[in-house]
Formats: sequence, structure tokens, C-alpha cells
Amino acid sequence: MKQTLIMTILGADRTGLVRSIAGIVAAHQANWQESRMARLAGQFAGILRVDCPAEQVAALSQALQQLASEGIQIQIIQESVAEVEDRRLWHIDVVGNDRPGIVHQLTQAIAQCGGNVEELVTGLESAAMSGHPLFRASGKVSLRSSSDEEPLRAAIEKLSDDLSVEIH
Repeated sequence: MKQTLIMTILGADRTGLVRSIAGIVAAHQANWQESRMARLAGQFAGILRVDCPAEQVAALSQALQQLASEGIQIQIIQESVAEVEDRRLWHIDVVGNDRPGIVHQLTQAIAQCGGNVEELVTGLESAAMSGHPLFRASGKVSLRSSSDEEPLRAAIEKLSDDLSVEIH
């Protein structure tokens, strides 16, 4: 029987870090299902999902925890399957002037519409003509399948006159 494990990984970025983790996963007959990884300010941050034979879970967890001696922190959670309601996935792109609290405002608007953030990537970029910082967020939001995107669009646009919002 297979167990699904969700892992978060943090540590100083270095060449071969992901290779080391992938090697340990493979050595325990686990299957790397999906992941998101990034380098942020010199640090590696990742989240991944693996399927592992039940009899290998303890050994895999122990092997990964030994990476702490190299400054790599790994948290492992065994996934539990919850009842899933019927939801529809919407892709969002939001661009506007950067300001403190914008991520809080955006996620609050999503939650107030009954949305769930499935994936979100945020960052700053320079405006073409002025060079001032622009906030950009893109990702996936799920809403009840009976909902359409208009209330979500209106809630996000209401945050500020300078936001450009695309939902598809």
C-alpha cells in the first residue's frame, strides 16, 4: 500500500540540493509526484508530494531528517484525504502598484467570495516607463462549481483603481 507524503524543504541554496533529495526519495522506492521549488534571497524553498510504499515511510523520513546536519530543514506530513466538494478552477492575473498589505487584501477578497487559493506566485517588476515597482500575482483559485468569476473579479477590482485583473 502506498502513502502520500507532503514535504516542505528549506535550506541555503546550493548546487545538487534537489539531486540529493531526489536520490533519497528514489532509494526508498518512493515516486516523486509533483513539486514547486524556488530560490528566494539565496535560500532554497520547496514543497513536494511523493507516493511511498507504506513499509518505507519511516526509513524515508529518517533519511531525509539526516539532511538537517547539512542545514536543510524538512517537514513531512502524511496526506489525509478529505471529502472534496465540486469546485471549478479559475486562473487569475493581477497587476498594480505595489504597496504594503496588497497580498493580504487580495487573499481576503478571494476568501470573501468563497474562493480557495490553489496556487499563487507573487513578485515585483519595474513599470515600463517610470520604473516604479509593480506588484504581479498569478495563480489558480477554486470556486464552487455553481459560482462564476464575476463576483471574484469585482471584489479584487474594488481593492484599488490601479489594479488590472484577468480571470479565465
